[in-house]
Amino acid sequence: MKITFMLLDASTIDGTVRSTFTLAGELARRHDVEIVSVLRNAGLPAFPLPDRVRLRSLVDLRPEAKVPWPNTARAERLMTEPSAMVHPEERSYPKFSAWTDVRITRFLQRLRTDVLVTTRAGLNLAAARFVPRRVVVVGQEHLQLGIHEPGILAEIEKWYPRLDALTCLTHADREDYEAEFAGGTCPVYTLGNGLPNGIYPRSRQENKVVVAAGRMEWIKGFDLLIGAFAKVVEKHPEWQLRIYGRGVRREQLLRQATRLGLYNNVLLMEPTDDMEGELAKASILAMSSRAEPFGMTIIEAFACGVPVVGFDCPRGPREIVNDGHDGLLVPPEDTDAFAETLIRLIDDETLRHRMARNARASAERYDIAVVAGQWEKMLTELRTAPRRKSGR
Repeated sequence: MKITFMLLDASTIDGTVRSTFTLAGELARRHDVEIVSVLRNAGLPAFPLPDRVRLRSLVDLRPEAKVPWPNTARAERLMTEPSAMVHPEERSYPKFSAWTDVRITRFLQRLRTDVLVTTRAGLNLAAARFVPRRVVVVGQEHLQLGIHEPGILAEIEKWYPRLDALTCLTHADREDYEAEFAGGTCPVYTLGNGLPNGIYPRSRQENKVVVAAGRMEWIKGFDLLIGAFAKVVEKHPEWQLRIYGRGVRREQLLRQATRLGLYNNVLLMEPTDDMEGELAKASILAMSSRAEPFGMTIIEAFACGVPVVGFDCPRGPREIVNDGHDGLLVPPEDTDAFAETLIRLIDDETLRHRMARNARASAERYDIAVVAGQWEKMLTELRTAPRRKSGR
């Protein structure tokens, strides 16, 4: 089976890119797999390209790149014009252009593959419109249905029934999308992300470190976490919080930590290509998101034997963390409860070590071989009984 994954930008460090590379690498053990990135902004992708997986791009934005088009002037002009194909409410709309419209449409209409997997709303919608019926098209949704703005939601309602299937990361998201497409007009599957193959270092639960990671944006709730950690430091001044990531709120978070006198206790760290190693240096993972579609960092922490304290925010964490077994969940945005729960886990070493052992066992559910097997089962069923609407 030939399987094509389509990303917006393979050079971006984010969960979608990483999970796609991981799944593509496992599927490539048994199938012909390629990744197509709409944009190319760097010489190398954000993560190492798995063996046997090919990578190509449609629009090369590097300064030294040549435009693969007879009319270079036309291409350069279209790069400066906004996209007419992608809805303005698509969360990455500024990255699209009239030129990406041309390249995406041309690619999809001429696509030669058995299966196309698109990875965000704008690409899902384009695939539903332009891919020939001979190709099985699976759209991935990494966002909760309620997060979509009204305009793009109307596009989803119109075009997603032309997908062969839609995948979500949680059962709760699946229920929402199934309700949206009553009568099975768009089959919806729950397929979580998988852990990359490898040896995961194990936390010895000796370092007085709490770790967090993610984009430094409002949705990740790092402001709530820093506020909670100020109360932890009052009782345990020797403990440290390390937050890994970049984002628009970095300076604001730094000022908050300084204002609270936490300059020795809260460290804002740059992203790392060895997050597993950093997790293993910690004793607790803090998940402070206001909303979280899945929580890849949680299962990575589990693999390293690091229990989780997290807000019981909508969707992801509550389907991954077994409260009281491999982590502890507290009411959303309740910083007092978050601080008290961190202190509880810091004080109770026996509980922390037990949860660390349980976390390692919980990680096995997300082994990439297991997740890839679920994908193969779905794709085999879809290829045997294609049911995508006509209209192309």
